[in-house]
Amino acid sequence: MALEQTAQRSPTSPALEIHTLASRVTVDARAHNEVLTPQILECLDAAGRSRAELNAVVVGLGPGPFTGLRVGIATAAAFGDALGLPVYGVCSLDAIAAAAWRDVSAADAELLVVTDARRREVYWARYRAVPKAALAGSFVAAAPNGQAVARVAGPEVCTPSELESGDSTVIAGSASHVDFFDLPVLPVETPSPAGLVGCAAAELLARAIPRPLTPLYLRRPDAVERSYQAVRA
Repeated sequence: MALEQTAQRSPTSPALEIHTLASRVTVDARAHNEVLTPQILECLDAAGRSRAELNAVVVGLGPGPFTGLRVGIATAAAFGDALGLPVYGVCSLDAIAAAAWRDVSAADAELLVVTDARRREVYWARYRAVPKAALAGSFVAAAPNGQAVARVAGPEVCTPSELESGDSTVIAGSASHVDFFDLPVLPVETPSPAGLVGCAAAELLARAIPRPLTPLYLRRPDAVERSYQAVRA
């Protein structure tokens, strides 16, 4: 969780300066609900900001584990509802791509992002920079060269052996999975707060109406309801 501040460099440019005012990170697959809200309040205190000074909430939509996504999205929606703030959802792979693209210099580069999907699988998506007038996929963020970073494939889930690198020239994401691919690695493993805010920046500055917060599970959850016949038996 982090508190971010965005500043537009000029009225005519989409380029942004994004400053992280405070952040908290806890790596614990079983501590989603217990630590999230307290850490949000800690970030506000550390940044010297009150809840009344917030303008919007940005949350990652996955792909990711079922429980973690539900807790994160529900918490973001609750804060937005309680404070009367818009809540913007961002694909977590897009956030990784937006942050990793700072280290991409080749004009014809294609970035492959992979993250841990468990079950010996990975979530993946591909990105490239294209002119804004010819976006080939989902718009992600403005690149330093004035182009737009676009998602051109994915997000999907598969095993590393099933995923072909294709035209990808660089890779970013989970450290335990990028080694499956013979590509130069960019040092961005997880969605950063700045990456999430960067992806939502255009909507934030335009004060656009947020789209529905739809989690990207990409597969059915392990927990399923038992049928009536099974309960009776």
